Amino acid sequence: MRVSRFGTLVFASILVMVLGATARADVRLPKIIGDHMVVQQGMAVPIWGWADPGEKVTVTFGDCRKSATADADGKWMVKLDAMEAGGPARAMTVEGKNTITLADVLVGEVWVGSGQSNMQWTVERSDNAQAEIAAANYPKIRLFTVARKTAEEPLDDCEGSWAACTPETVPGFSAVAYFFGRYLHEKLDVPVGLINTSWGGTPAEAWTSLPTQVAIPELEPTVARWNAQIANYDPQAAQARYEKALEAWKQAAEKAKAEGAQPPRRPQPPSDPRQSPHRPANLYNGMISPLLPFAIRGAIWYQGESNCSRAEQYQTLFPTMIRDWRDKWGQGEFPFLFVQLAPYRYGAADPRNCAELREAQCVTLATVPNTGMAVTTDIGDVKDIHPTNKQEVGRRLGLWALAKTYGKDVVYSGPLYKSMAVEGSKIRVAFDHVDGGLVAKGGELTHFTIAGDDGEFVPAKATIDGATIVVHSDQVAQPVAVRFGWRDDAEPNLFNREGLPASPFRTDDFEWITAGAR
Repeated sequence: MRVSRFGTLVFASILVMVLGATARADVRLPKIIGDHMVVQQGMAVPIWGWADPGEKVTVTFGDCRKSATADADGKWMVKLDAMEAGGPARAMTVEGKNTITLADVLVGEVWVGSGQSNMQWTVERSDNAQAEIAAANYPKIRLFTVARKTAEEPLDDCEGSWAACTPETVPGFSAVAYFFGRYLHEKLDVPVGLINTSWGGTPAEAWTSLPTQVAIPELEPTVARWNAQIANYDPQAAQARYEKALEAWKQAAEKAKAEGAQPPRRPQPPSDPRQSPHRPANLYNGMISPLLPFAIRGAIWYQGESNCSRAEQYQTLFPTMIRDWRDKWGQGEFPFLFVQLAPYRYGAADPRNCAELREAQCVTLATVPNTGMAVTTDIGDVKDIHPTNKQEVGRRLGLWALAKTYGKDVVYSGPLYKSMAVEGSKIRVAFDHVDGGLVAKGGELTHFTIAGDDGEFVPAKATIDGATIVVHSDQVAQPVAVRFGWRDDAEPNLFNREGLPASPFRTDDFEWITAGAR
């Protein structure tokens, strides 16, 4: 068939347009930058994304207009000028070869909530859930949940979206993060953005970048163990073993059913250690890296149960993770507030020691700048590792934020061990954060023990004397050390007059405390 020269030109023009449209990459943004978000007040606000290499991208928000050119990899970033919180929600536009309009954007305070199941625990599973959900009409509180995802390398995006806080959006959101954010919103009267990135049952090493861990001798063995496990993992052999076990289970289940007996537990499919949420850095890569460098005020953290069997290592791991996040965010020593583990009865056969893990959290509080710790010994449940009073957990974290981040004159901590002095057959213990005096709720002080040179701790009598506690036992004539609340399931009754509980401690291993550390 003969084609005219005109027809050839028309076809060629259409082809060029089609290929050009196909080759062009529209300007796009990471999920954390979207409709209904809150951007952080008082600091430069990074807005970033992807476009064609060399493409000029302009971001406009209110009176601020910033432009950048995409690099050879198609990445671009602008930093909006610092803004004050408040004012109506506005649109933000991102213009390149295409235009993106983000609706309903507020300026306020942004906090990240992370950790394991007690941070993941939802509003709908917490105390007084029905009433809390019904009352959750806070159009200036915005919620973002990072979809749970592991990755072997740091990702630049995640799944999730911002939503205004309503009875429809709050039920499945992190309860601790919500109650913390609500408390700040009510006290500060500014918009609050909350980013929930949490995963139940996960250890702190999963939330810490890999290069940071391998550079520290105390942490490298954990990485090495996982590397060995991965090297020895044979997916085909694992699948074959599973199928064999599954067939055996089917036969056993049929037999149990016929005999009216309880069937055995179904075998679990093989789990690839490369994708495990417990593997070092896998959650940092999949659930923290995609948030960088979104401007935030700070972070709240509820985790530690999965590291209780390695509490001594946690004294290094936890501060390392905090410094790692701060380095990666590039915002200096932003506030990092965490929850000390609540009492829980693990049982004699369980190797975890939460008393030592709580001590590791105290070490972090004393040695890492701009940290805060909410003590929860009075609001736990020794029979349930997930206590449901998340309202008070959020409030206590909020007290630390109000006092230390926002400069409000509030009592924010319960008594924290300061020093001890031997006085004959007694030991006098002094505290920081007495704040109006010490109180024994419900009668005599409980959960104090004392020891002599033999290191055998026995129950002790403890009495309040002004701002100190005097501890003694008729069984110990020459005491050398005191412990308080030194059990996984300890629920002691020492508070300050503001109703905040004292943190468990032991005087025999606290040489790290220095004057002015807090």
